[in-house]
Amino acid sequence: MPELSAGQAAPALLQYRIDGPDDAPVLVLGPSLGATWHMWDRQVADLSAEWRVVRYDLPGHGGAPAEPAESVADLADRLLATLDAIGVQRFGYAGCSIGGAVGLDLALRRPDRVGSLALVAASPRFGTADEFRRRGVIVRTNGLEPVALAAPAAWFTDAFAAAQPAIVDWAVQMVRTTDPACYIAACEALATFDVRAELGRVAVPALVLVGAEDQVTGPAEARTLVAGIPDARLALVPGAGHLAPVEQPAAVTDLLVQHFSAAPQDTLTAIPLQAQPIASAAPAAPSAAPEASTGSTAPAVSAGAPEPEGRPDPYEPGMKTRREVLGDAYVDAATAGDDPFTAEFQELVTRYAWGEVWNREGLDRRTRSAVTMTALVAGGRLEELAVHVRAALRNGLTPDEIKEILIHTAVYCGAPAANAAFGVARTVVREETTPRS
Repeated sequence: MPELSAGQAAPALLQYRIDGPDDAPVLVLGPSLGATWHMWDRQVADLSAEWRVVRYDLPGHGGAPAEPAESVADLADRLLATLDAIGVQRFGYAGCSIGGAVGLDLALRRPDRVGSLALVAASPRFGTADEFRRRGVIVRTNGLEPVALAAPAAWFTDAFAAAQPAIVDWAVQMVRTTDPACYIAACEALATFDVRAELGRVAVPALVLVGAEDQVTGPAEARTLVAGIPDARLALVPGAGHLAPVEQPAAVTDLLVQHFSAAPQDTLTAIPLQAQPIASAAPAAPSAAPEASTGSTAPAVSAGAPEPEGRPDPYEPGMKTRREVLGDAYVDAATAGDDPFTAEFQELVTRYAWGEVWNREGLDRRTRSAVTMTALVAGGRLEELAVHVRAALRNGLTPDEIKEILIHTAVYCGAPAANAAFGVARTVVREETTPRS
């Protein structure tokens, strides 16, 4: 289990299932965001003949307890705590999408635990932070239904989806029954995940497996992993999209068996296990998948005024917060035109507004967004209001809460100011909460 500092709570355990002989080498399988351990059903029969297979669910998926994880590292720590509880010390690991991110984090932070690695539909950075935070806004506003209905197109090729309507229905139901808060937290975890600069430290044999038609994390991202990981090889699966283990189960199984069989089996060991209860999915959660028929970097800082000795410079944490709240696209645009005349002002804003005030512990970000929007309405700064309505949605305020804040400003800032603010906010809310095709 990861070491705990004084007063730190132990990580919550994950829902899991075990298949295979007690004394076999251990292989852990991690799921994609929105999917459950059942996405690996077609692999288990073959893999459990040689390995003790441990599958786990993400928080709030498949009926698992709805305890949102704040980062990929948090998920990895929960997985290690779960494996500790069932006696697993060292293991092979295969993970899909966010499950692959967990595998990369484990290989980087706990190489003593991971003997061999398979990364399926994975990436060292999943899209942009803005994309995942916007997805969180959509789920917070509309629930998971838009994401559930879009899942088949994102996960499978068109031909497979047309030929396998039962699996399409299974995929939609699997996402639909996920806990929204846990899904949003997972989006936030992926928004901040970026190990591009650390790939060279992955010191275990790695198979990078990707569907040739994956439109989410496709061959380009796979080649980035292979180029960065010293001992990695690429496997391209024809006729597969994002969930290759579901769409092309035999090909994926063969590749996994070949890869993990090449690892020294004494590196994938477990303490003998006692009989363990297996957490079962809630009745509303989808069960096994139907059988398929065969067939941005922060800018450099100018010298500026020196900080008092011994006091940490708030610029870097300020830039991190500024990007998390306002989005990479906005911050990049704001700083792209820096010149000797404007650069020091941008530095001041980043260092003191974002590094000092927004990072103070006295108020959470939701409250700071409410205060900021009120101040902008009072000052008539509508050009800045749009930016901070978008930021408020990122920070967890709902459209109804933003509406209440603006109604409140009508009393204290004046009806004309609030009327103009409603026009700006309505446009932003529509843009941010309407799912894009």
